[in-house]
Amino acid sequence: MSNPSLLSRADRGLRRGFRRLLRHVVQPPLQVVYSSTYSRGHASVPADPRRGERVLTFLEMEGLMCKACLRKPRPAAFETLRRVHTDDYLESLRHGESATKVVGTPLDDPELEALLDIQRAMVGGTNLATAIAAETRGVVANLGGGLHHAWADRGQGFCVFNDIACAIEARRSRGFGGRVLVVDLDLHHGDGTEGIFAEDPSVHTFSIHNRPWSNTAARESTNLALGSNVDDGTFLEVLRRELPPVFERFQPELVIYLTGADPAGDDTLGDWQLSDDALLVRDRFVFDLARGERKLPLVILLAGGYGPEAWRYNARFLGWIANQQKALEPPTTHQITISRFRHLARLVDPAELSGDSSEEDWSLSEEDLFGALGPSSRRTRFLGYYTRHGLEFAFERYGLLDQLRSRGFAHPTLDWNLDDESGETLRLFGDAERQELLMELRARKNRRTLPKYELLQVEWLLLQNPRQEFGGRRPKLPGQEHPGLGMLRDVVAMMIIACERLHLDGLAFVPAHYHLAATAHVVLPFLKPEDQVFFRHLRSCLKDLSLGEGTRRLAAGDVHRADTGETVQWHPMSMVLPVSEKLTAFFEDEAYQQRLTDAESRQPELVLSPKSGQKTA
Repeated sequence: MSNPSLLSRADRGLRRGFRRLLRHVVQPPLQVVYSSTYSRGHASVPADPRRGERVLTFLEMEGLMCKACLRKPRPAAFETLRRVHTDDYLESLRHGESATKVVGTPLDDPELEALLDIQRAMVGGTNLATAIAAETRGVVANLGGGLHHAWADRGQGFCVFNDIACAIEARRSRGFGGRVLVVDLDLHHGDGTEGIFAEDPSVHTFSIHNRPWSNTAARESTNLALGSNVDDGTFLEVLRRELPPVFERFQPELVIYLTGADPAGDDTLGDWQLSDDALLVRDRFVFDLARGERKLPLVILLAGGYGPEAWRYNARFLGWIANQQKALEPPTTHQITISRFRHLARLVDPAELSGDSSEEDWSLSEEDLFGALGPSSRRTRFLGYYTRHGLEFAFERYGLLDQLRSRGFAHPTLDWNLDDESGETLRLFGDAERQELLMELRARKNRRTLPKYELLQVEWLLLQNPRQEFGGRRPKLPGQEHPGLGMLRDVVAMMIIACERLHLDGLAFVPAHYHLAATAHVVLPFLKPEDQVFFRHLRSCLKDLSLGEGTRRLAAGDVHRADTGETVQWHPMSMVLPVSEKLTAFFEDEAYQQRLTDAESRQPELVLSPKSGQKTA
């Protein structure tokens, strides 16, 4: 009998191959502009630095990109910036005080240079995207940009330069005199763009946002502030009522669309509640207005979006365009991260990691010499495979060190201790003097947790940023000395690649606190069905609390069984992420699924006391 999953994968592969072939024959429905400089990120800007990269990975995975569809921009020239920004403002950026006001935190010289490099690259990207769209009358997406808060004489709201205005003025300098419509559906008011073109009747700025950032009286603008907690129905009603008349009256010849992801309900900085369906309806509505009968040149910019899921909203829209207006659901952030790392792993020579030559070598290595002395001898390779150079090469190749540099740690340094019986320990510091500990991983191979399977057991994982402070959206959680580093998915992805390379069946972890389990549960399920069901009910019970508050209330004895009133406490529970096909089959087996069903039927309802120390009936 045929395996349906194999047929499904084969069919999907054929479809992807056909899409790639088609893009060599006809003009692609979407062209993309992207620079790896975008992914450097900046510690002072809370956006996911890999947002554009994740979108691009998704498009490539689905066979929706070809070499000719992807263009790399050059950083914007000073001349380009001067067409919009005043000389005094540009000069002030040399000293950092102006940029400090933009991001809200002091910047040293390297941090300032990094921020300016990223945003100049994005300005260059929007310039290139606009030029291609105007010349081809096509649809072009810049996987960055949308820096709409920057004015001619100042920056703000994480925006140093206004790439929208720079792109329009660059077109003007090359003879384009047509009307431009800027449709700004970022959560925040596009005040900088509106202010720059306040006296220009050939540029209409259309912005629906939560609250105004200025009271500019522009000659051509639509400025709609809807307040907080806006839902799908309210937003879509306003959009459908207000935007079509602007297209009809203004008759634009070029459309620039800021498809902000920050109106989403799960955005970490936003205060609206739009669903993924509503955001796609929004994007398609704008696309249809621009690309209807007139087939207007359309430039798409990512604009705002904060949190690890922001990329998926953009990927859903751009995938729909590139796939001939047929919907494609993007994978999870964890899955896209793994896909990227697997692609990079295929490009890595194993000899770079292990130090072993691919050719047969009869000489004795240091490992061979010390191994002959018995089990107490000094280990020289992490997990018996990775040399120190190999680990440094892997961290560099997979982009983790670049992420740390973008956070201001100019000299990340790796250290290790392989002789601890509880596990081999890796430490990553942010400085050559090893004073700023950023990561500590203790791991070992383990055959005890799940008989017949060999796992990579994570005994301890610390990810922290000693330069950040708690407060606001970074509350202190139990066991933390510093806020997190924001790189958990990348580190887990790297460990999964290690499991695949070492032929280990999976990744195992036992969280000491509820908040650690909640964070890890994004990628790691629980080993026992009973634990999986218990945790699902516990999360439902604590869903209205932050992770820190939920952990504290649980530890204080405020969670109880509804049937007996018995206090519920956190207890050690193994989490296992299957990597091998054999272990994946174990979790998908009918017997395991039946255990999940049985555990669900036995799991009592959990309730939270109204206040600490008070039990509920």
